[in-house]
Amino acid sequence: MEKCTPGSPPPGDPKAAQAQKDAAVTDVLAKIKNKFLVMSGKGGVGKTSVSVNLAMALANRGFKVGILDVDIHGPDVPRMLGLKGMLDLNPSQKLVPLQYSPNLSAVSIEALTASKDDAIIWRGPLKHSIIRQFIGDVAWGQLDYLVIDSPPGTGDEPLSIAQSIPDAQALVVTTPQEVSLADVRKSINFCKTVKMAIFGLIENMSGFACPHCGCEIDLFGSGGGERTCQQMGIRFLGRIPFDPHLVSCGDEGTCFQDRYADAPVAKAFAQLARTIAP
Repeated sequence: MEKCTPGSPPPGDPKAAQAQKDAAVTDVLAKIKNKFLVMSGKGGVGKTSVSVNLAMALANRGFKVGILDVDIHGPDVPRMLGLKGMLDLNPSQKLVPLQYSPNLSAVSIEALTASKDDAIIWRGPLKHSIIRQFIGDVAWGQLDYLVIDSPPGTGDEPLSIAQSIPDAQALVVTTPQEVSLADVRKSINFCKTVKMAIFGLIENMSGFACPHCGCEIDLFGSGGGERTCQQMGIRFLGRIPFDPHLVSCGDEGTCFQDRYADAPVAKAFAQLARTIAP
């Protein structure tokens, strides 16, 4: 016969078990001051790079930051941070986030899979369940900011965050080109539909300074993000220029902001962090 442990619901009582899980999520979220969902309407706009570098910039300012990778099918946060290994359990049987620095830790599905190249083939209910676990069953501790990196689009993952974290605010990432902005408008309308507050929009890959002549080249057009904000009535948070070194640092798992502290991209992320945390 299955035995009960103190504080656990009776065996076979699904409602009590669910209530216990919900209480764990509520308890964890109460210790996190600010939650931001970084989302985009389409892939390829550099959303994960923005998530990782924003988290780094906030941590560099002395804030306690967690980054939660809910891109179940394409988790890239650990690689961009240079994090390896599996998530451990603490004595309370809570998952311990991977530590990047004293102020920055991360959780990702990649840190629960033996082979990093295994495909995750899950439907919506399983994804919703693991996202809830990544909140309620993780020892996040006291955080100033939780940055949540979601996959592109308006599917299961951002919807699960909207349902699980009612006070989460959206940071929408786009490039200046119209095809990206058309999809971003869908993300903005998604937030309005699920009643998620939109903190603002970030225009990524906005301009590129030629390394030979110094002239700025608009690789993906210009000004589209700011125009979209004016049309949709949301806040424009700034532009992040394109820099090939950001790509190589992400591939290597090294911090761009440490290696290229004087680069326009590093300054742009520092300014973004000041805008989010004045």
